[in-house]
Amino acid sequence: MTDQIAKEHLWFSDLSCEQLNVMRDHGTEPPGSSPLNYEKRPGTYYCAGCQTPLFHGDMKYDSGCGWPAFFTVIEGAVEMEIDHSHHMTRTEVHCARCKAHLGHIFPDGPMPTGERYCINGVSLKFKKEDV
Repeated sequence: MTDQIAKEHLWFSDLSCEQLNVMRDHGTEPPGSSPLNYEKRPGTYYCAGCQTPLFHGDMKYDSGCGWPAFFTVIEGAVEMEIDHSHHMTRTEVHCARCKAHLGHIFPDGPMPTGERYCINGVSLKFKKEDV
């Protein structure tokens, strides 16, 4: 393994058991368990693993689903793939840089996109904007 690749994956050892379950084993945190559900300050949401910026605070909305929800994403920050687990077909969202599982995207969000990025709070780190 090259030094660069090794450096990019050092964060893996810093994850909690719950973060490992979600971000590496495609688990889901319990609904309503993330304090980020209630975060309303201006700021940016980053991948908890590799610190890639994923969402700006003005992309977040209260969907009532039990997980932090966003109607769009920072361009190029995530990748998607079809997920056939749990006897259904969904679109999985993962970090474009480190491939950590973040959550799923659904077509029931608000305009202008009509999308709901339903994201596990343990997959995110929030940094408030200095005003």
